[in-house]
Amino acid sequence: MPLLEIKNLHASVGDKPILQGINLTIKAGEIHAIMGPNGSGKSTLAYVLAGREGYEVTEGDICLDGESVLEMEADARARAGLFLAFQYPVELPGVGGMSFLRAAVNAKRLAQGADEVDHIAFVKIVREAAARLGIKDDMLKRAVNVGFSGGEKKRYEILQMALLEPSMAILDETDSGLDVDALRIVSEGVNALKNDAMGVLVITHYQRLLDYIIPDHVHILADGRVVKSGDKALALEVEKTGYGGFTDAA
Repeated sequence: MPLLEIKNLHASVGDKPILQGINLTIKAGEIHAIMGPNGSGKSTLAYVLAGREGYEVTEGDICLDGESVLEMEADARARAGLFLAFQYPVELPGVGGMSFLRAAVNAKRLAQGADEVDHIAFVKIVREAAARLGIKDDMLKRAVNVGFSGGEKKRYEILQMALLEPSMAILDETDSGLDVDALRIVSEGVNALKNDAMGVLVITHYQRLLDYIIPDHVHILADGRVVKSGDKALALEVEKTGYGGFTDAA
């Protein structure tokens, strides 16, 4: 059974149709990459999968572990195992990083019928995970993302992913705004978390991220639909020739 199955997905924002019939199947243990020019619908796809308000599915279905998630709110999808790393993580003034992380982890544990993790045990868990991702203790003591650099915000997203242990992770242009060192650190974190039970969907504009996170499959999105699929060689083709030929095909 596929881990994530997107069936003839159409979606609109307001009265504007964006996604025009996307079909995509991701199995556990696979990394899929979606590339495409600006305005092709990449981030819209990420938001629709995650259940963001204001994005209306007008046709098709999204199934996680064989179950449709269309009627689930965003928090229910997260508890079911779907995780979205944002292109532009938001700042949450007044919300302590450690409290935020513990609340998220315990919400998922309760949904799974497990006991909550107490504060002392959780601090140890977070510090161990943070150390692997190059996150300093002082970041955990600050409000979520407040005063963080672009690289720190992305590492914090991957820390959330490490703690929540999703079955399906969606990375929406995680490479956006990162320098080479930050990109490498974030990618190493993703690769360290990858396992045979988790699927990963990487959404990116450039193929440079795929030098670090090697995809099993690459899909080109143009005008709200997948116009071509292939392997890593397809990403290299885009690097050489650009998106012109694919947008013409769309």
